[in-house]
Amino acid sequence: MDVPLWVWIATLAAFAALFIFDFFAHVRKPHIPSMKEAGWWTVFYVVLALVFGAGLWVIAGHRYGVEYLAGFITEKSLSVDNLFVFVVIMGKFAVPREYQQKALMIGIIMALVMRGIFIAVGAAAISQFSWVFYIFGLFLLYTAGHLAWESFGKKEPESAEDYEPNFLVKFAQRHLPVTEEFHEQHFFTRENGKRLVTPLFIVVIALGVTDLLFALDSIPAIFGLTQEPYIVFTANAFALLGLLQLYFLLGGLLDRLVYLGIGLALILGFIGVKLILLALAENTLPFLSGGEPIAWAPHIPTWLSLSIIVGILVVTTTASLMKERKETQNSSS
Repeated sequence: MDVPLWVWIATLAAFAALFIFDFFAHVRKPHIPSMKEAGWWTVFYVVLALVFGAGLWVIAGHRYGVEYLAGFITEKSLSVDNLFVFVVIMGKFAVPREYQQKALMIGIIMALVMRGIFIAVGAAAISQFSWVFYIFGLFLLYTAGHLAWESFGKKEPESAEDYEPNFLVKFAQRHLPVTEEFHEQHFFTRENGKRLVTPLFIVVIALGVTDLLFALDSIPAIFGLTQEPYIVFTANAFALLGLLQLYFLLGGLLDRLVYLGIGLALILGFIGVKLILLALAENTLPFLSGGEPIAWAPHIPTWLSLSIIVGILVVTTTASLMKERKETQNSSS
């Protein structure tokens, strides 16, 4: 897929404009979004992502359209998992809901920048060394196993008390002069002539590091569905674009998706296997088959990957809601 430089520039400018619009439309004036507001904007951004995918399908062809759709659905699903941690972080720092939008927006922008860097590095590595697929595949299998273990072993939803600040947050809390109270949406304030940072600044650091860790999973995952940097980037950007509104829309619904972690573990495990099979088909490691490609390694087409991913999400979401409904009926009887 040959993407001209001007298309890249136009795409980056369009996403920048969308994020700027999102900031002025939703973040600049502190407020708690209603369910109606969050719902309509969530639908708007999802439809926008699908329209872009349809345009890509028409212009670039069926193959790239399917790859984009599979990548977008996977990244959106992984982004929903991010929201669990965002809710916990906001609860841990007791961020007033009307100020949460700004922290989330800055965190999302940081995530997009970091993912852009990871995509560029990953694409360069893949183009030079096909054995990188082995590393990506094994890492996803490890992540899938860890996520499945956590999902099966977790009896209660993670709460603010369970959150353990990462090293960067602890360092900032120890070495930066932090106020005890929030000062509206400000990251910095001045007291007695001394410049201080507010707790909202610490929250942004926590969100940024969390996004960085999640990117380590999501970028290898989408490279298992497409090796086109343009598709990888746009799928990630659209997945992150509506995350702010989705955070307020889902709210308490996140606790009801009890099987989402298992579903994501299955998806990551499947893509991990697919990456390893792809690495075997393009093998250059001298200690495997004498450095020759392994002919028996099956190829999993993207349309099948898309079907499996959608199927897993439908089954796990339906099972989660059925379980929650059954527990509600039992508790009321």
